[in-house]
Amino acid sequence: MKRLVGQRRLAPAFSLLSFLAFGAWTDSAPAQRAAANDVEVVQLRPNFYVIGGAGGNIVVQTGPEGVILVDSGSTAMADEVLAAIRRLTPLPIRYIINTSMDADHVGGNEALSKEGLSILPGAVAAGAGLGDDVLANFGFASVLAHENVLTRMSAAEPPIPSAFHPTKTFFYHIYSMYLNGEGIQVIHQPAAHTDGDVIVFFRRGDVIATGDLIDTTRFPFIDVERGGTLQGELDALNRLMDLSIHNVPLLWYPDRTFLVPGHGHVYDKLDLLEYRDAITTVRDRVQDLIDQGLTLAQVQAANPTLGYRSQYGTDSGPWTTEMFLEAVYVTLGGGQKTPPPATRTPNRTK
Repeated sequence: MKRLVGQRRLAPAFSLLSFLAFGAWTDSAPAQRAAANDVEVVQLRPNFYVIGGAGGNIVVQTGPEGVILVDSGSTAMADEVLAAIRRLTPLPIRYIINTSMDADHVGGNEALSKEGLSILPGAVAAGAGLGDDVLANFGFASVLAHENVLTRMSAAEPPIPSAFHPTKTFFYHIYSMYLNGEGIQVIHQPAAHTDGDVIVFFRRGDVIATGDLIDTTRFPFIDVERGGTLQGELDALNRLMDLSIHNVPLLWYPDRTFLVPGHGHVYDKLDLLEYRDAITTVRDRVQDLIDQGLTLAQVQAANPTLGYRSQYGTDSGPWTTEMFLEAVYVTLGGGQKTPPPATRTPNRTK
């Protein structure tokens, strides 16, 4: 079907092997920069943009209060991202919202937050009985994520520098705020890609940042080691179906919900429907093969992704179709692998 945003696709975002050790960031930085080249900026609405080619896709919302970012891309591309933002607006970055703990989504946290400005100045923090380090992030832009993101980043081996950690977390289902004349809902989707995923719903602009719950370049990455499950992924996709609206009854109008994936081009509801149904069909086929007593190798050989492999499959790179099938097999009960739970740690700011 036709693509959105003037029928332009985002440049395929470079994957940082985000589910591998964060300690590899420094060593791999030159390769990241060479592969990513220049970032691409696509306008979705008058005050909404997507930056591609900097790791995971970055959503930029601008307004009188400043800039809201969803994800920050890779460490290596932070300077290019900042330059792209400065070409859009001179206003300060106020918030960075991380959709997960993946390195290609949080790698620019330190650099971009330090180039920003807290939405709450020191006087307001002092009036609330709190210091800048608690409420105003030392005057820098706040970095918001679900508590499980901070928990897993804090416990990672090798250690992840605290400069990349979120500075503000929440542990309930929805975190809501109102900035730039926009109602913003940060909605936790448990046990999906990981156990810390969120979607970010800009209600007035009708733009949803999905993070890696959607990846148009491959089958979704189910990170079993960090609490991801296939059923949680499908629950998240169904939630996105509920939130998104297609352009009916006036089909010739461009109005619709835009869904910005973690990687790849922008979706609308019909694209999401195809993606959700493909994952559901593969789930049902694998479950049937498990019920027949087949091993993982036999399931993979049976090719339950038939019909979808050419569109979403890949046989190379950090997340292949065979790896996806293994994750599906495991989370459907075909193996003994159990994801470790995320243990609660004290929030730096609620």
